[in-house]
Amino acid sequence: MKRLLALLLALMVHLLTLGFVALGAWIILAHVDDLVAWLLGVTSLAIAWALRPRLGGLPADAEVLDRSSAPELYGVAERVADRVGVRRPAKVAVRDLAAETRYGRVGPLRTPVLTIGLPLWLALPPRQRVALLATAYARVPTGDELIVDGALDTLEAWRDALVGAEALQVRQEAQTKIAGSSLGTLDHPGTTYEAMGALGRLIGRVLGGPVLLVRYALTRLARAGEARTVARQRALARRAASEGELAALDALAGGGYLAPMQAAALRGESAAAIRQGALARSRLTADGVLTSPPHSELLGTHDSERVDEELLGHYTRAIRGFGLIS
Repeated sequence: MKRLLALLLALMVHLLTLGFVALGAWIILAHVDDLVAWLLGVTSLAIAWALRPRLGGLPADAEVLDRSSAPELYGVAERVADRVGVRRPAKVAVRDLAAETRYGRVGPLRTPVLTIGLPLWLALPPRQRVALLATAYARVPTGDELIVDGALDTLEAWRDALVGAEALQVRQEAQTKIAGSSLGTLDHPGTTYEAMGALGRLIGRVLGGPVLLVRYALTRLARAGEARTVARQRALARRAASEGELAALDALAGGGYLAPMQAAALRGESAAAIRQGALARSRLTADGVLTSPPHSELLGTHDSERVDEELLGHYTRAIRGFGLIS
């Protein structure tokens, strides 16, 4: 029931955005020769554009790899995607200093893109690399979740516009200088500006009240289904990795893998040496007992090594900035 209510409330938010589009288009088309109508219509369309659902995009620091330069990486990415049951990534990108691996559709064409965070990827044995990819694929939102998430983004834009706006810092500094100048106690040019700014913020807070209420309600309804979403994602990930492998990945992703790699980078070790050290740590328990074999059905040891060869240049560049990761 809560899931249905969240969906209906999100659809109402999106319909409001479409309403601004329809209103702006009607005003312009019904009064083509009226300049004021054009101004009002364009304003309505501009509001709709600002409130539109975001299509998403690659992070600024992501580098897309050519398939010809990383065929083995593309191969394992596609094998795991097939096993999980999602669309194969059309592009694979890497990020030097971000640990998170994400999969999503970006741009107007909704191109599926897999973005791999190199620090964690460098530390993982083949089995957990498969688990990492499976986890990323499993987090693809359903249609309902996309609608609700888009509505929350729209409500956040409303909140920022109506409630979050503050006076410009530059304008405040200029106002302070004017107030302390030779004008003394005389009225200065900023009085009207300050009054109108305060009035605008007051109106924004009055109109923003319903927005905040809807945002709060939708957030609560969305959170009510989080347990079901997590269970669905875990079930999808288990198509390619066992529960033990997923649990081991969760434990490692907490950050314990990073400090030894940072120390090795500070000692000037090569990317290959840092990789071998990470593999050695992953194969042994705290008692020094050899764990299960590192290879996976979807990514063998030799295939994983070929992936490392393809990414060696990226590893070398990335480890120079490992000290910046906190």
